[in-house]
Amino acid sequence: MSGYHVDLTGRFRAALAGCYDARRAAALSGVPVSTAYYWAREQVVVPTVSPTRQKLWSYADLMALRIVYWLRHPKPVRDSVVPRSPMPQVREALDELEQRGLDIWAEDPHESGTPLLVNIDGRVHLGDGWAAGTHGQLSLVSMLDLLGPFGLGDHHGPDLVRPRPSIRIVPGKVSGEPHLVGSRITTKSVAALYRRFGDLSRVAALYPEAAPRTIEQAVDLENALAA
Repeated sequence: MSGYHVDLTGRFRAALAGCYDARRAAALSGVPVSTAYYWAREQVVVPTVSPTRQKLWSYADLMALRIVYWLRHPKPVRDSVVPRSPMPQVREALDELEQRGLDIWAEDPHESGTPLLVNIDGRVHLGDGWAAGTHGQLSLVSMLDLLGPFGLGDHHGPDLVRPRPSIRIVPGKVSGEPHLVGSRITTKSVAALYRRFGDLSRVAALYPEAAPRTIEQAVDLENALAA
């Protein structure tokens, strides 16, 4: 398998609708931007929206970045440390993600009991305990929720569905950008206004349909992504 390329149908294809430049993809995935560029050059995680010139990553690519970054770093388990996974195992995990076609973006995916998980063996599972392509018992000692908050060392990425209580990310909506729930107002636009006015109340007055706490959450998220 030369790199990570997605060719899926149904709801999972919606993951390709997101469109992020390198810095945005890195901030949302929780992977260093230099690493995202390096993996693109080395055909490890190939940006599926645009692999050349201005590279553009999809929402599905954010999960791929997390899988590789997590598997390639040591993970403490009980009294020992699980070594980073060899690249063939990483590629196998990415390939399995590609083949599943999971309905991750149901109306309430986190409440449906089916978040997408990866275990320390590089196997992709559904959060309800059902396993795809596993051999023997599931290893539940250390698992990564691909859609949940992500962090290793100094790098952190938000929940990829609900980065804040009143903020949502939907791959096929506003190019996969975080936005105010029930609207098409992106957190980027809210934060830009806050940088201009320096006053949350003035920004909130421009969006009377949004609660002030939602405006605060939008600015807080963008500050965290920029850190």
